[in-house]
Amino acid sequence: MPGLPALCLRPRDLRRGAVLTLLFLASVGAGAGTGSWVPEETEDARPLTLTGTPLPSPRQSGTADREAVARAAAEAVAEGKSGKKAAQEVVSRSGDRWGTVYDQGEYAAFAEDLDGRWTGVGLWTGRRHDGVIEVERVQPDSPAARAGLRAGDRLLSVDGHGVTGLPVADVVALLRGEAGTPAVLGLSRDGAGLTETLRRERLRAEPVTVRRLPDGITVIKVASFTRGSGERVRDAVRAAPPGGGVMLDLRGNPGGLVAEAVTAASAFLDGGLVATYDVRGSERALYAAPGGDTDRPLVALVDGGTMSAAELVTGALQDRGRAVTVGSRTFGKGSVQMPTELPDGSVAELTVGTYRTPAGRSLDGGGITPDLTAAGDGAEERARTVLGGTGVGP
Repeated sequence: MPGLPALCLRPRDLRRGAVLTLLFLASVGAGAGTGSWVPEETEDARPLTLTGTPLPSPRQSGTADREAVARAAAEAVAEGKSGKKAAQEVVSRSGDRWGTVYDQGEYAAFAEDLDGRWTGVGLWTGRRHDGVIEVERVQPDSPAARAGLRAGDRLLSVDGHGVTGLPVADVVALLRGEAGTPAVLGLSRDGAGLTETLRRERLRAEPVTVRRLPDGITVIKVASFTRGSGERVRDAVRAAPPGGGVMLDLRGNPGGLVAEAVTAASAFLDGGLVATYDVRGSERALYAAPGGDTDRPLVALVDGGTMSAAELVTGALQDRGRAVTVGSRTFGKGSVQMPTELPDGSVAELTVGTYRTPAGRSLDGGGITPDLTAAGDGAEERARTVLGGTGVGP
């Protein structure tokens, strides 16, 4: 299996409430095994800087004990049982809402996602509070799109295996597979059942897209922070017309590699703090690289689907007075997960701390309130008004 990253900041399975706009891609694997979700890790192979003294307590409420999880897995393996299942039971009882356990194949699939490539059918999925697996989004020009699947469809089974009530990581494993192999999906739409047989494909997402508006504004849309996306943001800023404003569109961005998020933030900052975080009592910091464009007018667009690493970027730009934020409150995923390899080769990712903005705000649970509130297409219009210099007031 791939080497474990030093630290993960990753969306996890939510037992979702009724407000779907706050969930967007936040459910565990919102597309992970369907071919769209992106895991996160902090700083990739880069060293982390220690910036403070240990915090009062390394254990927090709502976190699973790493030793207890490993011990449960080891005992289960010794008895010829599933180490993953035993570990997941301990995690579930702990109240760690972001903690989860993956087998080797699932974790390897997440590593593949880091490059923005995967094998799947092109669905983003999430689990509702009642256990129903629901399609949140369909990737354009994917097997799912060509078959006419759409957001709101309920996924009932994959290759004959019922998925209702399963952890989304298990649904992910069912939807993965070899390119060219069939995936038989049992679905429900508006109360009617249907069956679709799709062929799994090698898929790829473009994490950063750029477009120019007639008034000289450059819109940089970052769909996720996969490998190389941070440098693409920097390239897009350098290529923008001199003096022209930039919209950094982070709406619906579920996160990604934190190293890439820091690189993206560095495109607009000249060094300095991006975020701090703690890991079992040790406080650390993430810093922007020097030399970013600090003069160009900047608006960051956010919504309820902006989460985790994307919130890290938003918080840094907002706290340091670099950008006006426009949209709606972000998701509020600011907890840190660290992976632990278990005796049977499965991987448990357990919450070990939280991260904070440069001003010391914890994002976990609360998210970021934008400077200016706007919904839907109105957010971009309001951003254009801000960048046009015609005022930022209500």
